[in-house]
Amino acid sequence: MSGIIRVYKRNEDGTLHFREAWFDEDYSQFVMNHGAVGHQSKTEETDVDDAEAADRLMDAFAAQCEEDGYAELPEQEQFWVVAQYALKTREGTSRDRYLEEKAKDALISHLAWRGLGTVERSEFSDSKLNIFCLCPDVNKAVNAIKVCIRGEDLDFTKLSIGAAPYTDPTALKLKHSPKQASVFTL
Repeated sequence: MSGIIRVYKRNEDGTLHFREAWFDEDYSQFVMNHGAVGHQSKTEETDVDDAEAADRLMDAFAAQCEEDGYAELPEQEQFWVVAQYALKTREGTSRDRYLEEKAKDALISHLAWRGLGTVERSEFSDSKLNIFCLCPDVNKAVNAIKVCIRGEDLDFTKLSIGAAPYTDPTALKLKHSPKQASVFTL
């Protein structure tokens, strides 16, 4: 079995919460992760005998989430948040490709454990490295990206961040820049 169930719910006070579950085949564990979006989540693992048992737990998890008012967040209600590095060469060097892999790996983990979205892709273009993240909350994602990149010592001084609605990825607005700037371009 592969796949993940990821659902969200907004409380009466406006706080967005998430729940997710998956079967970790390597450890034969059913894993549940949950918490307030933007904060380190709580994780619970349950040992399972086989994939069939994991399927039953996934079904029960999905049913409980639905009963509790959690639902998948459609992409149209999410945002593109782009972590961008200025590069010295147009296509990037081997060091830039190393930075790409390290930054993607760090962001994948950092965002996921806080319910802040997924790293969808990365690309080199016009002397820039762009890492595209699909996120449910722009401001919390921007803050988390800054914390992650700084904490992992991944060239924070060259990092810019832009964001746009999922439905209009060309409407990127600058959210963070190491220098005085007002425009974000890919």
